[in-house]
Amino acid sequence: MPTIVDLPEQVAALPEPRRARFERIFRVDRVAGACRIPEPMRPWAERQFGSLDAVEHQCVVRVTNRVTFDGALFNPLRRWRPLALRDALHPTHSTPPTEDPFADPLHMTTEDVFGRVRGRHCVTASNVARWEGQCAVLIFDEPDPLAFTRDHLHDYFRASLEWAQRAHRHDPQARYFVWMWNGGPKGGASILHAHAQMGLGRGMHYAKVEMLRRAGLAYRAQHGTNYFDDLLAAHADVGLDIRAGQLRGFFYLAANRPKDTWLYGQAMDDDLADALHDLLRALIERTGTRAFDVGVLMPPLFPPTPTLPIQGEGAEDWSGFPVIVRVGDRGAPDMLSSDVGAIDLYAHNAISIDPFEVKRAWESGGGD
Repeated sequence: MPTIVDLPEQVAALPEPRRARFERIFRVDRVAGACRIPEPMRPWAERQFGSLDAVEHQCVVRVTNRVTFDGALFNPLRRWRPLALRDALHPTHSTPPTEDPFADPLHMTTEDVFGRVRGRHCVTASNVARWEGQCAVLIFDEPDPLAFTRDHLHDYFRASLEWAQRAHRHDPQARYFVWMWNGGPKGGASILHAHAQMGLGRGMHYAKVEMLRRAGLAYRAQHGTNYFDDLLAAHADVGLDIRAGQLRGFFYLAANRPKDTWLYGQAMDDDLADALHDLLRALIERTGTRAFDVGVLMPPLFPPTPTLPIQGEGAEDWSGFPVIVRVGDRGAPDMLSSDVGAIDLYAHNAISIDPFEVKRAWESGGGD
């Protein structure tokens, strides 16, 4: 079975047109790294990593996306490095909170001036510490971030879109929608009770979405094909594509977090909710994910208002840009250290899980 270490050979074996397509998106570098283990350290190293040779002769695969300059440094040995764990005094996502303001959202959370949206399984609250002019929290009735169903996600998406409609009517210049779910404290949630966040921005899309749009336009201008289609095809060529529900996606080679997974949809609809449900349930049940981040990225949700000037850089071309769901694993909830360090923020993302291993776990549960 292939591993990330075999990626250069996999690419070299592709037929020329497919290899050229892969290589115009990705650069792959494989480098050997060696070290010596002092004699007193050898018993510990063998217990920790399984063998001395695995430590003394390592291989790192660096993948760089030439289009967007995302990048990942893969060394699966890093998943066995020693990590400090929280003790009983440090809560995890499963520890009942001493205070839960989201347990009584109608009385303990702020409300948007245009009111709340109530779904069957959720309710909106205005963000008390704002990161955008129009931003809200979607509070789930179910407080456990791992205890979601297909029906829950359908309802979360519908309530979120209703909130966006109300926010846009209140502020017609606000057009750019983003939806995010920090799954548990290790995923970045500041309150243990499960919830998502959403914002509707003015003038220009959020920076990382806009960067992706411009990269796609530059790629199309240079190569005459759709970047997002080619990105999916390149992953399919090396066996990292998946199908979740009715949608297709892939385990991303230039990952920013372990198990970085993309899904393509047409709208924030039931098909997207079904696919996200199937993807998350598979990651939780087949690969051991316990903390995660979800982002839904899309073109502007609303057209410009003709009677108001656009506060941006003029006309925008969003043709060929799909609705994208991205999911990443944030590590064990009881891990004391952060899963993100300076190398991830300022250089190249260090990834400790082989995406081919994730794909095999996905397939073991019946995924396509």
